[in-house]
Amino acid sequence: MISQVHPGTATAIGSLPFRDPSVASAAALALQPDLPAIPSLPNRSAAEGMIAQGAAGVAGVSVEADGSLRFDRRRFDPETDPVTDLDGEAYVTLRSFLGAADGRSRPVKWQLTGPVTLGMAFRKAGMPEEFCFDVALRAVRSRARALHSAIATALPKAEQMVFLDEPSFTAALVDSSLIAPDAAVDLLSSALAVLEPDVCAGVHCCAEGDVAALVSAGPSVLSLPVHRGLTSSAGYIASFLEGGGWIAWGAVPTNQPLGSTVDPWWRELGGVWCDLVGAGCDPVMLRRQSLITPACGLAGHRAEQAEFVLELTNQLAVRVGEQAVATRLNVGA
Repeated sequence: MISQVHPGTATAIGSLPFRDPSVASAAALALQPDLPAIPSLPNRSAAEGMIAQGAAGVAGVSVEADGSLRFDRRRFDPETDPVTDLDGEAYVTLRSFLGAADGRSRPVKWQLTGPVTLGMAFRKAGMPEEFCFDVALRAVRSRARALHSAIATALPKAEQMVFLDEPSFTAALVDSSLIAPDAAVDLLSSALAVLEPDVCAGVHCCAEGDVAALVSAGPSVLSLPVHRGLTSSAGYIASFLEGGGWIAWGAVPTNQPLGSTVDPWWRELGGVWCDLVGAGCDPVMLRRQSLITPACGLAGHRAEQAEFVLELTNQLAVRVGEQAVATRLNVGA
C-alpha cells in the first residue's frame, strides 16, 4: 500500500462536472489534498468519457462526437497496441492536473477503463466477438503503461494509486454468453498485473458486484459502494483484509438526495461494518485498511453538488480515521 495513505483517507472516483480543466484540477487538489483523483471531464469533451478514453487510438475503432464507438473492419488490426496520444483531446484535463500539481510529493490517484467493460463496449460497437476482450486487454495494458510513465515523469516524487473502472463486470458475470466468469477474472487480473508493483492497483465496481470474483483478480484495493448485501461476502472481505488489501468504501451516495449532514452515511457505513464484524471480519482491519470515496463519479452533478459530495466524503473520512485509532487502542487494551 502507498506509504502516505492513512486509515480513512478520502479520494474520489474520477469524473467531475466542470468544463474548465484548470478549475477541475484546482478543485481536486484543494478538496482532497491527501489523495486527489486526477479528474476527467466528459461534459467538457466526450473524448474524456470513460469508454472514449479507453478506446482512443485502437485500430479500427473511432470515437464519435457523442462519445459512442464505431467499428470499421477495414482498419481493424487486433495485434496492434493503441496509440496513446497524451497531447490529444482525451487527456486535456490530465495535462492540466499534472501542471497544477507540479512539485507534488504526496500521492495521486487516477483511473482507467477496465478490460471487461471495454471489451463489452467493443462488442456493442460491432467488433467480432473472438477479438473483443483480447483487444481490450491489449489496450488497457498499453494505456496503463503510458499513463503511469507520463505521471511518473511529471510527478516523480508522488506515489500512484490507480483503479481499473469496471462498471460492466457484474453484468458480464451474470450473462456467461458474453464472457466466461473465469475468463473475466483472468482479464482483470492480467490488467492489474501490468501495473504492480509500480503503483498501488485496485478495481472499482459501482454495481453490487461479485466480491469473490473481484477479490480473486488480485487487486490491492477494492472499491465498492456501501450496501447491506456485502454481509454475504464477509468471508471474502475478511480474507482480503487479512492478506493486506484495502477497501475504498463508496460511502456517500451519488444517485439520491444527501441531506445536509454526513450523519446518515456514517450510520449506514457503521451498520455495514457491524454486520461484517458479526459475520467474522476483524473490526480493526475494517477501519484501518479503509479509504472513503463517493459511490461513483460525479460528472452528472452540478458543480456545487459535486463539491458538496466531496466535502461529505471528507467529513466521513475524518470520522473513519478517528475511529480507526480508537478501535485499535480499545482492542489493544
